Amino acid sequence: MYTRHRPRSTWTARIAVTVAATASLAGVVGTTHAGASVYGSCTISRCADARSADSIWASKGYPTTSGWYSWPDGKYNYTGGRFYNREGELPSGATYYEYDVYSRAKGAARDAYRIVVNRSTGVTWFSPNHYTDFYRL
Repeated sequence: MYTRHRPRSTWTARIAVTVAATASLAGVVGTTHAGASVYGSCTISRCADARSADSIWASKGYPTTSGWYSWPDGKYNYTGGRFYNREGELPSGATYYEYDVYSRAKGAARDAYRIVVNRSTGVTWFSPNHYTDFYRL
């Protein structure tokens, strides 16, 4: 016996194509993290740690080459080099570099705490959650 399958309605197919196209376009254009924020000052916990790290990185001339750098506590800290601001959360048109806040044994895994420095103006941002939120130091 032959069983006939109902063809999918065209409006369902059109909605599926529209949703897929919209999601694809959003990925191409770029989106910000859900709930991402940029703050004009830093008053949350760990801001003092970020300011201290910023001072040490500044004393090293804010290296632009990614890699491990010796730290005053006998450990090491890492800079990942250029931060491209792909999500567009920080002011556009600047050249940024990213630096870890906390030192550790050379080669150890990185955590989520970063500072991002605008090389032109010297303005520094602290991100306690790997570039989801930024707090100006």
